[in-house]
Amino acid sequence: MLMKRFLSGPAVLLLLVGAVVAAGEPGADTPAARHDLVEQQIAAGEFGPALHTAKQAADVAEQSELLGAVADAQLQAGDFDAALGTIRSIPESAARSQRHAQRAKQQALNGGTGADFDTLIQLIQEQTEGPWEDIDGIGGTITSYETGVRVNPNGLLAHLSRRELTGRLKALGTQSRQADLNEDMARPSELRMVSITRLERAVANRLEAGQPVVESMLKLAGLTEIRYIFVYPELGEIVIAGPAEGWKYTQAGETVGIETDQPTLQLDDLVTVLRTFSPEGQNIFGCSINPRQQGLKDLKQFVEASQARGPLDSRRTRSWARKLGETLGRQDVEIYGVPADSRAARVIVEADYRMKLIGIGKLVPVASIPDYFDLVAQNPQHATGAIDALRWWLTMKYEQVLHAEDHNAFEIRGSSVLCQSENQFLTDQGERVLTGQSEPTNRLFAANFTQHYAELAAADAIFADMQNVFDLALVAALIRHEGIDERIDWDRGAFANDGLYEPVRYEVPMECDSVVNHRVFNGKDVIVQVAGGVRADLMAVVNDETLNQSSPRLSGVADSSRAPALPAGRWWWDAR
Repeated sequence: MLMKRFLSGPAVLLLLVGAVVAAGEPGADTPAARHDLVEQQIAAGEFGPALHTAKQAADVAEQSELLGAVADAQLQAGDFDAALGTIRSIPESAARSQRHAQRAKQQALNGGTGADFDTLIQLIQEQTEGPWEDIDGIGGTITSYETGVRVNPNGLLAHLSRRELTGRLKALGTQSRQADLNEDMARPSELRMVSITRLERAVANRLEAGQPVVESMLKLAGLTEIRYIFVYPELGEIVIAGPAEGWKYTQAGETVGIETDQPTLQLDDLVTVLRTFSPEGQNIFGCSINPRQQGLKDLKQFVEASQARGPLDSRRTRSWARKLGETLGRQDVEIYGVPADSRAARVIVEADYRMKLIGIGKLVPVASIPDYFDLVAQNPQHATGAIDALRWWLTMKYEQVLHAEDHNAFEIRGSSVLCQSENQFLTDQGERVLTGQSEPTNRLFAANFTQHYAELAAADAIFADMQNVFDLALVAALIRHEGIDERIDWDRGAFANDGLYEPVRYEVPMECDSVVNHRVFNGKDVIVQVAGGVRADLMAVVNDETLNQSSPRLSGVADSSRAPALPAGRWWWDAR
């Protein structure tokens, strides 16, 4: 988020981002009476005191149980906003994810979110310049919003999936079945085929025998990208395909291709998203780094009080900036839809955080993406004196998802990431509300970020890694959306929600300190960055009929009669 004001003295350009830190221990209390007290407070409708009591529990499991009980009561009372705040404070990721799903289901049953934004929307339209679509017939719109990373591929697939008409995919499908069964996985391949179903059986066999899952399985045979998905109904096969190469380890312990330095796809991420996009999963996942409402309220009051005192002495800008960060306080890290301790969660949170660092000039991986400071300096005519909020977030970007008429062959085209922007309105109570509009400098940063994303991903592996997570989620969403697992009678085995395979667990970030950056230049704006995020709506891809169409020429591409004869236990091969 960006807050800005005019000063008559030297301009101060200020941005705040979240630095992820581990959560502190909750306070201690007597466990014996705590459960009964929470029950009594809930029965009396005293949710605030019940929350306070629950948070006194030092034991994580106990605190999660008590907070879950409060959230359940709030949901039953129809107070979805309060329930969301309670759910976000549940320390155990499994309990938190369960309550998120319960809240979403209850909202759907109630026919909405339970929140009333009419008063706020009216206030925004009175205090901001139009045009507004519902008033003027053109211009911006206002809706409720979510920040951070959001992965919901259903609608996106419906939007992007189209029928392939040239016959190219049919020819490629035929060629890919002529397997090159070389044993050198480190040899670069333009098109490596990995059978998800064969891999699952191989992993299950090792786990049942008490053996570890080997490195080649964990790295999906060195795949660095997914371009195709093939289905063999008669053989019960699902195959993903794309370029592959041998891998090496970075100083951070991550694996990247020897030739390209691009991150390899990870089995942990595949299993995580398969479980998310399943009948038992939430079919959506994401993260956000959220400034607390009280902190935003205090920050707004601090800035307004500073304005009232007149010009800011340029010698005090550093201490003033530090005070802004202290006033805003800590921010909450929210992860939903996937386990908060999963690798996929770690990747999207880190990408979110680094995007913010790029926006404030703390991180400069490529010169082609100027930070917001530089853009304001280059375009001072776009600056205004209003107190408002600017938001950046990332979502998936695909050109098309082509498919055969029999829906047994798919091609992913133009995989990338889209940076989006929007202005927000900050109320006196510290609430952030969408305006449906984006000022020029805000749009320019987002456009540069999107346009040069490939260059950014090549320079900073975390952004390529996030794109890989998006692509794997798209595959998982396709399997779910098309009912492929049911068509081939695959119960997902070791990869199912209750399957034997257990992905590696990571430390869960729960809170952020607000970190301040500032710059003095000849303009007159004070800008405060307190929001941003990544949003990946992958279910939108599978549901987009304008981009998801069938092609008669692709029929038969996954004909089982052309499937390669693989030796027992073999789950990957290269196309000749």
